[in-house]
Amino acid sequence: MDDGRLEALGQTIVSALPGAAIGHSVAFNQLTVTVEPARIVEIVKYLRDDPGCRFINFTDITAVDYPERAKRFEVVYHFLSPTLNTRIRLKAEADETTQVPSIIDVFPGADWFEREAYDLYGVIFVGHPDMRRILTDYGFDGHPLRKDFPTTGFVEVRYDDQEKRVIYEPVRLNQEFRKFDFLSPWEGADYPLPGDEKATK
Repeated sequence: MDDGRLEALGQTIVSALPGAAIGHSVAFNQLTVTVEPARIVEIVKYLRDDPGCRFINFTDITAVDYPERAKRFEVVYHFLSPTLNTRIRLKAEADETTQVPSIIDVFPGADWFEREAYDLYGVIFVGHPDMRRILTDYGFDGHPLRKDFPTTGFVEVRYDDQEKRVIYEPVRLNQEFRKFDFLSPWEGADYPLPGDEKATK
């Protein structure tokens, strides 16, 4: 679909869903519609059922974290319309307490994607029948794809041979003092290196 037809489709969706679809943009031959998270089920039903859209293929749900914003998350939905031979992206802003309605009743395939967005970002989907972690462990602390999550994590997991079980321990980053040599190997070191004694003078 060319940019003109995508622009027209975006205008049609925004005008058909006042207050739900807030705005749209076309970039890199892709249509993005900004939506109100509380009305996502209504929007998705429209995109699936309207004869001018027919976005019947659910592709993905994920999130993006912008910690400097008041609403730090963008919940991102992707759909495909084989009828129009085009894709659409929906973006909804949310924070840690925003309750985003689950679209599982419209697209049952959204089940694990919503669980993943909850597990990795902490986005809360209400109306989901089984909202629990899917990729991290049961007692995992935090949401690992948030930008403020430490890259080392909070605990490390290892198998203890003496206790014959998996144990969790706080992360310890022990680092001995090291002297780094930043000389170029082409310049040569100003101190003797192992093996120098074999060279002829």
